[in-house]
Amino acid sequence: MRRRDFLLGSAAMAGVMGAASWGSARSTVQQLTIQTARFAFRERPTDGLVSLSPDAPPPVLYGTQGDPMHLRVVNGTEDYTAMHWHGLRIANAMDGVPYLTQMPIAGGESFEYDFTPPDAGTYWYHPHCMTMAQMAHGLTGVMVIREAEDPGFDSDQVINLRDFRLDGNGGFLPYYTARGAARSGTHGNVLTANWLQAPVYDHPAGGLVRLRVVNSDTTRIYKLHLRTGQARIIAWDGHPVEIDVPLPSVDEPLLIGPGQRVDFAVRMPASEGQTADLLAELPGQPTRTMAQLRSVGANQKRDLRDLKPLAANPVSRPDLSSAEMLDFVFGWTPEGGPPNDGYCGSLGYSFWSINRTPWAGDAAKGTGPLATLKRGKSYVLRLRNESPNLHPIHLHGLAFVPIRSNLRRLPPLVTDTMLLLKDEVAEIALVADNPGDWAFHCHVIEHQKTGLAGYIRVT
Repeated sequence: MRRRDFLLGSAAMAGVMGAASWGSARSTVQQLTIQTARFAFRERPTDGLVSLSPDAPPPVLYGTQGDPMHLRVVNGTEDYTAMHWHGLRIANAMDGVPYLTQMPIAGGESFEYDFTPPDAGTYWYHPHCMTMAQMAHGLTGVMVIREAEDPGFDSDQVINLRDFRLDGNGGFLPYYTARGAARSGTHGNVLTANWLQAPVYDHPAGGLVRLRVVNSDTTRIYKLHLRTGQARIIAWDGHPVEIDVPLPSVDEPLLIGPGQRVDFAVRMPASEGQTADLLAELPGQPTRTMAQLRSVGANQKRDLRDLKPLAANPVSRPDLSSAEMLDFVFGWTPEGGPPNDGYCGSLGYSFWSINRTPWAGDAAKGTGPLATLKRGKSYVLRLRNESPNLHPIHLHGLAFVPIRSNLRRLPPLVTDTMLLLKDEVAEIALVADNPGDWAFHCHVIEHQKTGLAGYIRVT
């Protein structure tokens, strides 16, 4: 199987070629080199990690809403790769999905991602080639797109939640299992925040902190809450909330699946040394402290009411009166052969499917879209989970609003990832306003790589 054997669609190829022509009046290009890394999660360092640094987790990348970003991703490993910017509604050619929007990046090669983020908020980045292997070994990072106008916080704190599967000597255990892939996924045994266990971060006493929590794990669904009542949820999956969302508690924690994000406004305790804690409820375990915000210095005497509501992102709102309904069924797959993933890796199994057809693999020929949407038209997608497992369903390039469920009340929060519960049938609404072929898959990566994936075309 040779790389030149696979041709992108004509529209996608034109977009890639056009984006590769750099003008003379460009802003600074930021180089991101994917490389092997070493880091001590426990007493003994762990080798074989993948990061953008030889001895640290992938950094937080910063941009500003409406300002161009130019990121050159260099592949310093022997494996193929590509980088996806999760949640960003950018041009299809820059979305980073091999064979769908670009060719994989070989070792020693690079790809220049050139886009202007239309939305402010909390997003993240990860590979979309050798996805399971590279993500499980560390290559997940947060991307913060700042608002054009300062929202008024005293400080900002990013928490990137993810776990790792390590043995007693710090070496990697197999990053997936067939049993896990066919069920809820294979969980890690070392839970971290920014690659640290229960880190403590200092912030001004009595100040206002924007706490950005990202679940970049390959599998784990977190149940989160805060040990402070001086907080509120201000954004969900990058987009400002426009309604009051209850603060999660130990009795009613917040479910946040792989790929999802939540932003809190937190008023720090007034006295130095006191903390506001991010907590997780884990099955069969005591409540775990994931990270702590510790007050330092003199009391700033800020008030949550000092903050103005975040400005809404320019997301088109669907017209439900004229929306067309489309159905998608997520469940196990009928009998089928192993996927053909080309250079982007295969787990060797097909366990899952969309509309009872498993994804044939990233490089498979003749695989058409799950649906073709007309640009500018409103749609309602009915998502039916026919399995007992939870699935965070992620749609690239577009934003949608949940509108109803057979199991619960869904707040109408703009999002890109819908966490489907067991036996849930949920409806989401969107405007097909970004042309291209957009990946549509479960963000439990073992599910994605064993059949629960496809793409939606907007023309």
